[in-house]
Amino acid sequence: MLRVIGAGYPRTGTLSMKAALERLGFGPCHHMFEVMSRPEQSALWSLTPGEGEASWDRLYEGYESAVDWPTGYFWEEVSQAYPDAKILLTVRDARRWYKSASETIFQSARMLDAVDGEEHGGAGQEDEAGATTTAHLRRLHETLLSTMWRGAFGVGADEVPDEATAVAAFERHIEYVRSRVPEDRLLVFEAAQGWEPLCDFLGVPVPEDEPFPHLNESEDLKERLGNVMRGGRPY
Repeated sequence: MLRVIGAGYPRTGTLSMKAALERLGFGPCHHMFEVMSRPEQSALWSLTPGEGEASWDRLYEGYESAVDWPTGYFWEEVSQAYPDAKILLTVRDARRWYKSASETIFQSARMLDAVDGEEHGGAGQEDEAGATTTAHLRRLHETLLSTMWRGAFGVGADEVPDEATAVAAFERHIEYVRSRVPEDRLLVFEAAQGWEPLCDFLGVPVPEDEPFPHLNESEDLKERLGNVMRGGRPY
């Protein structure tokens, strides 16, 4: 059962937050990489999230927290399913967010549209694994990613939204979350703030002599995405 629900957009320090939450005892933490790299997750999230076989309990089975999309996109429905969970809204400067997103997640969505099973060389088990990964990624692109991209930015998942449209959507989302969640249930957080506000919000001690994790550098994310596209694990 989820105890922490991340309502922030991707590229707002979500991978760092995943590591931080797991360090504080709120793991495993769900992240978009789970969806892209775990066949059972890919299959479930390709269905209609929150309904039937893809009920929230099934989607988050085994997880105690969740950040990044798809959770951040469906945060309101998820928060209604887990009314005792804390809501964590990760934020950053909107234009810096757009630049980062343009260089990573927007490009990766376009790459998924062009994935071809022939890109996976070799033979035998590796080739079969690559073909399986390709099928999962294509299905995710056609269902989950298309739904989120059109819902958030008004464009298909194979398109990069222009800066004005994306920034407006980003800022609108932040204000909407703020307006919908009671103050005692919500933390608006930037990674530069470090451990203290997060630990205070969650009611846990601050780790001693341990810096707050900063894992989501753009080049690091590109490498992780590349691993997933090649049929591997992102970690």
